[in-house]
Amino acid sequence: MVTVRVATAADLSALLVLYKEFNPEDPDLSIVDSMVIWAEMAAQGRIVLVAERDGAIAGTLDCAPFANLTRGGRPILNLENMVVGEAHRRHGVGRALISAAVELARQRGCYKLQLLSVDSEEAHAFYESCGFRHAARGYRFYL
Repeated sequence: MVTVRVATAADLSALLVLYKEFNPEDPDLSIVDSMVIWAEMAAQGRIVLVAERDGAIAGTLDCAPFANLTRGGRPILNLENMVVGEAHRRHGVGRALISAAVELARQRGCYKLQLLSVDSEEAHAFYESCGFRHAARGYRFYL
């Protein structure tokens, strides 16, 4: 069974393991640096969800709500850094995280959720099966 909850600072070590699996080339973050960044994310209003399966943190999704001056002032929920540990894939973890994010967006009165996806047909099919539609072209400028 998969359960989703809001992450706490106590989850940082497990989150860092998942993020390393997602981006193995990233430099390691110390727990001290992670705590500073975690506090900054909280101050920005970010909500990090974690999915637990078989007593372990199996996946995560970073939800970043932001204010909006269109659509009657209804906010947008931006989704970032969705990671499901390889051992937990195809067990409903990703779908549970997306469902929790949709509910969070509804509770906050958002008019849409949006995300950028890696260029993967499998990922695209997954998001479309969760109700997302290809609606724009995304661009990135890496520094």
